[in-house]
Amino acid sequence: MKTLLLLTLCLYTLLQIPAQGQQISKADLLFLTPEWKGERFPDGRPKVSDELLNRLKLVTHEEAWAVMKGQNYKYQYAEGWKTINPDSVLVGRAVTATFMPGRPDVHRVIDKRGHEKDGRVKSQNSWPIDMLVKRDVYVVDQFGMHEDGPTIGDNLGNSIFAKTGNGIVYEGAVRDIAGLKEIGSFTSFFRSYHPSHHLNNPDGELNTTLVAINQPTRIGKVMVLPGDAVLGRDGAVTFIPPHLLEQVVTTSEIVRLRDMFGHQRLREQKYTPGQIDNRWSADIEKDFSQWLNAHANELPVPKEAIQKYLEKRTW
Repeated sequence: MKTLLLLTLCLYTLLQIPAQGQQISKADLLFLTPEWKGERFPDGRPKVSDELLNRLKLVTHEEAWAVMKGQNYKYQYAEGWKTINPDSVLVGRAVTATFMPGRPDVHRVIDKRGHEKDGRVKSQNSWPIDMLVKRDVYVVDQFGMHEDGPTIGDNLGNSIFAKTGNGIVYEGAVRDIAGLKEIGSFTSFFRSYHPSHHLNNPDGELNTTLVAINQPTRIGKVMVLPGDAVLGRDGAVTFIPPHLLEQVVTTSEIVRLRDMFGHQRLREQKYTPGQIDNRWSADIEKDFSQWLNAHANELPVPKEAIQKYLEKRTW
């Protein structure tokens, strides 16, 4: 009953968030992310640490998925993308934007409010980009729009990269694909490519309207919130709630270290494959702890993280 009441309150609050081309209120962001106890941006967006983002680069989708599924977060993985720099890894903090099919009356009032009240400049597709900072990932639901849909080409791509040092996750089409690839480290995930561009004149041709910035949005089957940690690699994207990021990272590192230890001991023929593949005995666990202590300075995991892990062990 308590869970149902909480879900009802969350849904009610989401329905009260105004669908306008401006940022969600700080109060609503705090309401939607109550499990995050760490640092936040001035607008309330969770700010996971740079250190965890650096360590996230080595995490696989499988490792992240297993941790989140165990916490009942079953819809955090989006696949089926076209990519720029497919062999690179994208990590950062989500800034979200949501576009809907263009509607002139709504578009006009959002434009008027944005320009006259909120001090925004130029067209709506640039508004979220103006807010980006280092290590952000621009995450956009553009409802899969293809022809006459791209709101990002090489000009805005260069602006995004200059502000964030990152690429994008884009539920729609991009243009100027050759120019975007020239940016270099603009590792990005998008649904399609088309040489056309979006049309945003409410008194003429109009096909997209920006309805939300930094509000919950949908990417594939994932609900993405501003401040989610983004992990893009191997053709897919995982979105990690900020309060689960440390658990995802540390679990991945432990798995990585156990694999290194197990492989080394197999090469040394100290243990059999059956011993390593199954639940480890107390003697193997003790050997693993001693191995960690002996190699802490040379392992691909921060020494502080290894020490914290060892403090929790009983042998």
